[in-house]
Amino acid sequence: MEELPTELNIVTLNCWGLKFISKLRNERLAEIGRQLAVADPSPHIVALQECFTQEDYKAIRRETRFILPYGKFYFSGPFGGGLAILSKWPIEESTLFRYPLNGRPTAFWRGDWYVGKGVACAKIRYGPAAKQVIEVFCTHTHSPYEGGQPNDSYLAQRLAQSWEISKLLRGAAERGHLVLGCGDFNMIPMSLEHQLVTANTPVRDVWRVLHPDSSLGPADHPAEQARRRPIPTAEFNIEENGAASDGPYCTWRWTKEQQKLLGPGKSPVTVSPDTIDRRGKRLDYIFAGSGDINSLNGGWVVKTARVGMMMRHPELGCSLSDHFAVEATLAFHPLSSSSSTKTSSKAAPNGNKPAPGDESLILKAPPKIRQPSNNDDDSTINIDDKHVQDGTYLQSPTPSSIRDTSSFDAQLLSFLSADHHQLPISAYDFILQEIHKYRLREEKQKKWRGWHFFGSLAVLVGCLVGVWWSPANYVAFVLVLVSSLSLVAGTVDGLMSLLFFRSELGALREFEWEVMNAKVSAGGGRPPADGEGDEGRGW
Repeated sequence: MEELPTELNIVTLNCWGLKFISKLRNERLAEIGRQLAVADPSPHIVALQECFTQEDYKAIRRETRFILPYGKFYFSGPFGGGLAILSKWPIEESTLFRYPLNGRPTAFWRGDWYVGKGVACAKIRYGPAAKQVIEVFCTHTHSPYEGGQPNDSYLAQRLAQSWEISKLLRGAAERGHLVLGCGDFNMIPMSLEHQLVTANTPVRDVWRVLHPDSSLGPADHPAEQARRRPIPTAEFNIEENGAASDGPYCTWRWTKEQQKLLGPGKSPVTVSPDTIDRRGKRLDYIFAGSGDINSLNGGWVVKTARVGMMMRHPELGCSLSDHFAVEATLAFHPLSSSSSTKTSSKAAPNGNKPAPGDESLILKAPPKIRQPSNNDDDSTINIDDKHVQDGTYLQSPTPSSIRDTSSFDAQLLSFLSADHHQLPISAYDFILQEIHKYRLREEKQKKWRGWHFFGSLAVLVGCLVGVWWSPANYVAFVLVLVSSLSLVAGTVDGLMSLLFFRSELGALREFEWEVMNAKVSAGGGRPPADGEGDEGRGW
């Protein structure tokens, strides 16, 4: 085998490759492959989401075959899970874990249930030793369609998915392998979903390792407003906050009128770095472990983290996806004798807790998108007209300082330390409360859909009797049509009640038991009895 790597370059990207829905899909994904092939530094592992078609996957593979000769496209659900993993080294094992709780088939316009969302798992060997293995987990979790609403019916499902992937990451870490959790997690930093991953697993959010004071969401999110920070600029959101989604640099977040300025043969449209970014947020993550520090006599630490794939399509002028990529470089750092014995007097940069930052405010001019014209007079488009009056704008604090190699020792010590960040008991109570709320909702849905089935049978019988006594042919036709449509709808609901909701309620009970058991391990409550919470589950 070739010389062991001292650095690992990882890329995760949501490609926005929905067939028949995503605009300019073929052209964009082919260009994504070309940009990966010429990227500097050259990627070693790439995790892709929303790459739904074999055609697009093969187009990317053709472009990257010389630097990433190994790859796996994962099949899941009726329309595919959209997950793929590319690697410089051979993939020894591969599997797809489907989330037990993953949307509802009745919400067909959202599609989460139909794509069968899950976790693409790949075991990659980069060296001959037993522990020189990378386990990659690529995922795209349920979208927060109702996020922030008081009765968010999908919150329990998103919590369950974070819980499931945290178990996969923890299992790989316990095997002594280097763990990489990559993908579009559809969560904001330090949310409960985020903490489920970082608290239950010996991994770190690579961005928060280097940027512990980065934002906790978009500017108007309550968690971010509570920090009383100024509204960030587009440049600051990219460089310091890692906001790879919904920012003004992405052309797919522009208005339709602004997008009409793009296209073949048109002048490039630029975005000023001083543009105020109220919506940019971080949904895409790379979570990384250290490997077996004692066995390897060292471990993997975070060297750099950045937002990438921000270039435009060379002909179409549009962004390559509706998300930018998140890229990270891990470096292997030897374990020094002093590092293995000393204890840190302050918390290591573990990426799990926010740190205080500079509160300084700098006044800036209103934001503009600039489009060069033929006579060198810049025409401008205000992308924040709603908020731009005659006032001033605030620029975020100075970015985090560059960390020296001494922080590598601190990162390793944070993994060796037994004092790992734990979820409070109140977090488990909140999860159990959400499970209870969602279970009541699903039990009600199960009951009413079952009654709908029996009601449709009654309508069928009534219509057939009416046909017997109908005074005219057209009346008989209407009655038969109504009875047929009613029976079809009732049968679908009956099958949902009999199959889907029973299966989902069973998955909820499994999730509830695991959370209750974890709560006991954390020092709260009593052990759950076998079958506890199963009242009324009988056929």
